Amino acid sequence: MNEPQWARLLGLATRARKIISGEELTVKEIQKGRAELVLLSADASPNTKKKIQDKASFYQVPLKWIDNRYVLGQAIGKEARVVAAVLDAGFAKKLSALLDDTMRG
Repeated sequence: MNEPQWARLLGLATRARKIISGEELTVKEIQKGRAELVLLSADASPNTKKKIQDKASFYQVPLKWIDNRYVLGQAIGKEARVVAAVLDAGFAKKLSALLDDTMRG
């Protein structure tokens, strides 16, 4: 299967320990000001979506949508993940650009 470019980069960021996943950890990192980009799965529960979107918006952290929890989980080497945060500005910027290209293309 041909993995999208953003997913490969996310995998690299994960190996560099610049990704955290899970709702509680992501919220904590947003509040601490360490999250540079939040990745939220389109199939997250309405409560999770609202909570993460509200936090990201309040703390002015960019948020990008991922197709589903399995795509996001696979990219970071886990089963299924509904939310993840990128803790590195360089990775966040590049991922954001790649995801924008994916959405357009």
